[in-house]
Amino acid sequence: MNVRDELPVDHRLSLVYRIGAALCGAILLAFGCLGFADQLGFFTTEGARIGGLSTNGLLSLISVVVGAVLVGAASIGGNLASTVNITVGCLFVLSGFVHLFMIDKAVNILDFSMSNVVFSFVMGLLITTFGMYGRVSGGLPHDNPYWRRRHPGQVAREDSRAAAPATALTRR
Repeated sequence: MNVRDELPVDHRLSLVYRIGAALCGAILLAFGCLGFADQLGFFTTEGARIGGLSTNGLLSLISVVVGAVLVGAASIGGNLASTVNITVGCLFVLSGFVHLFMIDKAVNILDFSMSNVVFSFVMGLLITTFGMYGRVSGGLPHDNPYWRRRHPGQVAREDSRAAAPATALTRR
């Protein structure tokens, strides 16, 4: 099964995944590039701040890499963009929890502060929401490609019911 099997090529949900990935990726790329522009030390924990967030060279590098992954997924689109959004978003939330316990400890090599933790939670939830939009819900409409993929028996019954009146009309 191919990554693109579930979603039609030009489905409107692909646009949501692409916009979400591109928007969040651009924010991360800007943050990382500003960190590099300030020539921050790679492992410094001196409290350099960019946009209200503490940072260092390593966090700038991670931000640029993750931002590039999101922008790359946005350029490809489809299920790949959705899956990358979900994965990256969950990793952001997990990072927020991990760094919450690392604040003011020697192992805090990314120089996370409480504002960084809150940013990780908010960005993670935003990216995950973009990735799950129209894909995960109990109330998906029956024309949704994900619902149709998960309920092939019911799709066949509904399609045969929809085709039955048309067939009866053509026989007359």
